[in-house]
Amino acid sequence: MAGVGEVLMSVLSTIRVPRAGDRVHKDECALSFSSPESEGGLYVCMNSFLGFGSQYVERHHARTGQRAYLHITRVRKKEDDGSSGSEDPPKKKPTRLAIGIEGGFDIEQEQYEEDVKVVLFPERLEVTSDDLDSMPDVVMERVSLSMAGLMAADSVSHALQVQQWDGEVRQESRHAADLKQLDNGIKIPPSGWRCEVCDLQENLWMNLTDGKVMCGRRYFDGSGGNNHALQHFQETGHPLAVKLGTITPDGADVYSYDEDDMVLDSKLPEHLSHFGIDMMTMEKTERTMTELEIAVNQRVGEWEVIQESGTTLKPLFGSGLTGMKNLGNSCYLNSVMQVLFTVPDFQTKYVSNIDKIFDEAPSDPTQDFKTQGDQAGIAPRMFKALVGRGHPEFSTNRQQDAQEFLLYFINMVERNCRSGMNPSEAFRFLVEERIVCQQSQKAKYTQRVDYIVQLPVPMDQASNIEEMQETERRREEAESSGAPVPPAPRACIPFSACLAAWSEPETLTDFWSSAVHAKTTATKTTCFASFPDHLVIQIKKFTFGLDWVPKKLDVSIDVPDTLDLSALRGMGQQPGEELLPEVAPPPLMTPDVEVKGILGPHGNEEDDSLYSPLLCQSVSPVLDDSTVSQLCEMGFPLEACRKAVYYTGNTGIDAAMNWVMGHMDDPDFSAPLVLPGCSSAPGTTPTESISEEHLATIVSMGFSREQATRALRATSNILERAVDWIFSHLDDLESMEVSEGGRSAAESEGSREPPPGPRVRDGAGKYELFAFISHMGTSTMCGHYVCHIKKDQQWVIFNDQKVCASEKPPKDLGYLYFYRRMPE
Repeated sequence: MAGVGEVLMSVLSTIRVPRAGDRVHKDECALSFSSPESEGGLYVCMNSFLGFGSQYVERHHARTGQRAYLHITRVRKKEDDGSSGSEDPPKKKPTRLAIGIEGGFDIEQEQYEEDVKVVLFPERLEVTSDDLDSMPDVVMERVSLSMAGLMAADSVSHALQVQQWDGEVRQESRHAADLKQLDNGIKIPPSGWRCEVCDLQENLWMNLTDGKVMCGRRYFDGSGGNNHALQHFQETGHPLAVKLGTITPDGADVYSYDEDDMVLDSKLPEHLSHFGIDMMTMEKTERTMTELEIAVNQRVGEWEVIQESGTTLKPLFGSGLTGMKNLGNSCYLNSVMQVLFTVPDFQTKYVSNIDKIFDEAPSDPTQDFKTQGDQAGIAPRMFKALVGRGHPEFSTNRQQDAQEFLLYFINMVERNCRSGMNPSEAFRFLVEERIVCQQSQKAKYTQRVDYIVQLPVPMDQASNIEEMQETERRREEAESSGAPVPPAPRACIPFSACLAAWSEPETLTDFWSSAVHAKTTATKTTCFASFPDHLVIQIKKFTFGLDWVPKKLDVSIDVPDTLDLSALRGMGQQPGEELLPEVAPPPLMTPDVEVKGILGPHGNEEDDSLYSPLLCQSVSPVLDDSTVSQLCEMGFPLEACRKAVYYTGNTGIDAAMNWVMGHMDDPDFSAPLVLPGCSSAPGTTPTESISEEHLATIVSMGFSREQATRALRATSNILERAVDWIFSHLDDLESMEVSEGGRSAAESEGSREPPPGPRVRDGAGKYELFAFISHMGTSTMCGHYVCHIKKDQQWVIFNDQKVCASEKPPKDLGYLYFYRRMPE
């Protein structure tokens, strides 16, 4: 074995001992889903600490020259063959909202026998303990310390909380330590509580500032409370409340209205004692919020139907039939990725040329989007960590909206495919919007890029509307008499009604017409300007009630297997149709500001797009105060509310609320409103008004400063619009020749020709359904996602790791539907 000793001596200088902070990838191959349990085990480089499957370790050795690898193999322990006659114990009922934690929802825990040894490449020499004993002390110590350090170190997957998620982990409220409590003489009895407004006797919350007892929020199904505790906070600003009936010596449910979350109050005994409540003598009489959410997450009906529970499903195996482990509420990611990698464009980009991707991968493949993008298999830990990095939601272990993740992932693909094939083009299409001024009958046409068709759900078009009305009448009678309340039937909505609601003309009551130079009524019609190869349809099940409380619509929709959208293709300007003049509307101003002179030295009578920056500072937009107030009462920041009303043109609370919900993740969501075309600082000129912060944001996406400047100038310095613009003008920007002055040659010559449109594929509007993603639960922030995919004319259900032949695909309960163009 002298050969082993000689080789070890030669590679000794490259063997490292892991230190605190080192990223150790000992659970998953950096280039595939191989793990220590896979055939051939996992080889961990003893210098870079990257793991590689048996099929890729020689590639890494040849590329880097590294020779020493820690070879880890795990073999599943043999299970009891049942000869003892004992049966598996029944699964315990979950007692906490958690996965992989004692008391939480069960996950499979497997036990393994592990074997570890050092292997030297390219000879594949194995180093045994006897080999180490016969070597010099310096060699034996270095190798032993490295092996021990690697095995003792937390793997990256462990650091990312791979198989554990605890929905009960709460943070200390920032109000708890210095909470002011009023000396108003109020003392709360240990039982017999009622809402001080409506006399409700359940779901009661005591405000920890003034001791007022009010009922909680109204739930999506009408149960719960009447929102009086929330209204009390909105009137007083007192932030913390405790749920009466959940107080025990161990704690209680405390909610912070200001922080909009369940929180911890380390001074809870003191705060309760202030109002005469002895925490040590209290007993639990109501279900906690966690218990209520667990009950919701196990709701019978939707869950069982979508997961096809109650039937024996045949497991499937093979290419394209590999399940994905749930990494702690990662089912939204699993479902989306399973569907995307059924699309030929994604297979070609990330699978067919996998050798080229690996050859061009950087030294740390775990941080490379193209390398991780191919992984749609067992446990996408590195992929999830890379894709979600830096995102306030997708970087967490919380449940997310599958539709939002799909758009987010497509956006990432766009950023990483600025050259070469772009698989997201399979979903990209153009929407045509036609606005007709009802006074002049002149029209305006605009086009925008989109990737998903969002279909509204017209509840008033339910085919079983009479049954629903009768059930509602019986429910009201039962509530008044104290009798059992009958369950509400699921609304049956025709798919054709959803499609009609999307395409039907919309009335604009506050439209500024450039033909009549005044506000008037107009109609807006939406249709397709192009049909993509693959069409994604979202059923807008998640909405808001009249009180703006989020809710999920319980609906069944007869989604068809084939779809012909040819009649919804836009035809552009019609023969004899006049277009609205291209004149910008006047700026919104307060009545006491004189319009004359607003154009300043940079404008003229025909073009008011360049305002005087100094004058802009003194001009305030006219905003509907009542709409701004309503939004503020819902807890949104004042400046965000002002923006919502401004950018929706004072068209009402519905439009403003939709703007808020679509821009909550914007980095400047709460920043002060700056009028388009106006500088954010006095004394600057319009050409200097580009926000450096916005520039930095766009440049960080991989674009040049000149390209970012062009996008911001084209969109009045509005970041979210600039990002949309830049991704829809990629071809134009790639060929853009920038002069030393920072503007393209075309701009320097004063050219006003519009840039070429985004690259889209077009064809017939006839489609067939090949996949759909379903959601179970009451909101996108909880519950579970599964997907069904049609493979070789057989529907297959992908429920995380469980992959089976589908017996009854619940196509009527889906959330996202995926269609592909039918061959002509």
